[in-house]
Amino acid sequence: METLIVVGIIVLLVVIIGVYLWSTYNGLVRLNVRVDEAWSDITVQLKRRADLIPNLIETVKGYAAHEKGVFEAVAQARAESISASTPADAAVAENHMQAALKSIFAVAEAYPQLQASQNFLQLQGELVDTEDKIQASRRFYNGGVRELNTKIKTFPNTLYVRSLGFHEREFFEVADAAAIAEPPRVQF
Repeated sequence: METLIVVGIIVLLVVIIGVYLWSTYNGLVRLNVRVDEAWSDITVQLKRRADLIPNLIETVKGYAAHEKGVFEAVAQARAESISASTPADAAVAENHMQAALKSIFAVAEAYPQLQASQNFLQLQGELVDTEDKIQASRRFYNGGVRELNTKIKTFPNTLYVRSLGFHEREFFEVADAAAIAEPPRVQF
């Protein structure tokens, strides 16, 4: 009878540990997929912005053809943004893109006829909308990363989850947070 009780307790403990491991593993998989989805959302918005940039450049070029350096900086920032594959790379590219967009909007301010162009105004509106979506996507991504990293770092998960292939993810942070706190503004 005593051996039956001991065996029952051992089986119960094995079942409890198994359920815990199963639950933890599935929770980590869900969080990992959520972070991947959020990163995908960011890349979609960055791609959308990168697709708007050539149209914006062409519109501004028609009015300010002699501002070649500004257009080259924007093109380079666009290429950097498209090729970013990690949150750290995207953060660096984001800083460069913000500086380039500010410079192109500064050029636009010098040309009143450009400021009145419906095409320019529409592109500017789409760009501001895209910047807002990028900010929202960043917040969603960083929230998912926070949850995943917390689950990985908490005890007893920290003892075994790395051996299951889970690892902490990078936050999407930028060096100059003030530079991207708001979308680029142009005042006419």
